[in-house]
Amino acid sequence: MSSDTEKHHALLAALKAAQGKGDGSFEQAVTQAFEHVFEHLERLNAMSGPEEGRALHAGESPTLR
Repeated sequence: MSSDTEKHHALLAALKAAQGKGDGSFEQAVTQAFEHVFEHLERLNAMSGPEEGRALHAGESPTLR
């Protein structure tokens, strides 16, 4: 299993384990999950480069490019 897949499983497990605890652990798990999502987005943006000048494709959201 790749380390990224392991990280995804760990993040999901932390979210499930923290649900309903009321001690702030759920909020911390959500923050960690979003940080990881943003890491993925940064890598995708670095690979694709800026596309600010191109027209949107049919059905494409400007917030997702």
